[in-house]
Amino acid sequence: MCRPGQASAPTPAMDEVTFKSDTVLSDVHLHTPNQGHLMVRLNGVGQPVFLSQFKLLWNRDCGADSGDEGGDPRAEVTSPSRSPLGSGCSGEGGDPTGPERAGAQLDEDGDLDVVRRPQAAYTSETSGPPRDKVHPMILRQEEDDVLGDEARESSPRDVIRIEHTMATPLEDVGKQVWRGALLLADYILFRRDFFRGRTVLELGAGTGLASIIAATVARTVYCTDVGADLLAMCQRNVALNSHLTAAGGGVVKVKELDWLKDDLCMDPEVPFSWSEEDVSDLYGHATVLLAAEVFYDNDLTDAVFKTLSRLAGRLKNACMAVLSVEKRLNFTLRHLDVTCEAYEHFRSCLRRLEKPADGCLRVSVEPVDASFPQHLVYERIRQLGGSA
Repeated sequence: MCRPGQASAPTPAMDEVTFKSDTVLSDVHLHTPNQGHLMVRLNGVGQPVFLSQFKLLWNRDCGADSGDEGGDPRAEVTSPSRSPLGSGCSGEGGDPTGPERAGAQLDEDGDLDVVRRPQAAYTSETSGPPRDKVHPMILRQEEDDVLGDEARESSPRDVIRIEHTMATPLEDVGKQVWRGALLLADYILFRRDFFRGRTVLELGAGTGLASIIAATVARTVYCTDVGADLLAMCQRNVALNSHLTAAGGGVVKVKELDWLKDDLCMDPEVPFSWSEEDVSDLYGHATVLLAAEVFYDNDLTDAVFKTLSRLAGRLKNACMAVLSVEKRLNFTLRHLDVTCEAYEHFRSCLRRLEKPADGCLRVSVEPVDASFPQHLVYERIRQLGGSA
């Protein structure tokens, strides 16, 4: 409310995405065509929300059984020409000693005048989708679902639709799509037989992408995170992709799970709380725990491993946890070198998990070879990895 004679602050247009000093940006969207990103609304805190389509590289009859070794032999697999696991760069690549550099000129001050390589010089040889610059297209600002029931029923089975943001402060990074979640989804599709019919719990599910993929084969998937706005977005994504989960008979249940609390919230007055039936089902039947891209802050990483240990101790059955992470290299003033402190802390937590002080929880940690086929279109870079 404005006082008399006081002008209200101008409201930014939906297509004006403001980047601040604390903005964190996922570049997953850079690898998909322009038409795959539609700005559909503003969320509860005024952030632009996009609806993106991710291509699933499988045939419509991929629900048939497939072995754990090699996945579905009929699935189409992408193999970008940059390298088997990507280069970790922007994708432009090329030989720095080639003719483009030889032809570089000096400007009037004697500085090197670098001419950008023409786009055709590097896109014509790549087999993957072009890394086009995204120009959002606005549909509407209302909270109404952008896809009605009729549109969802006609949705192709080879597309997963995800609502997400593209840039947020650090505390809201769960609203973005990250490569680690896509790698985890690839692993699930690669090992469909292993996940078939299981009860699965995902920690820090974010937009819910991996949980939705898991529900294409699993019996029940508990998709968990914290924050009412994020969980509401996750619930919308589950509804948007009901055509995928219905085909396999899986159910996704979006729930709150706070790593900093010892118990699950069972207050019926709290949105996305747990019922007694759900808690009983989780502890009695869950055999797979998932987590992707949640190891970026040391305190939160400690909380994740504490939660994993606590849950494993309460589950009736032995379980397997699949963890996906991208090793992000950064230059730090403290080391005056390029390091990856968050990843190193993650690795130290894994080592401690193998040798618990009390000796009660027996854990075996194995690295996951990330050379399994891609079943989703994204840029799989060499810094991606996982442990089980």
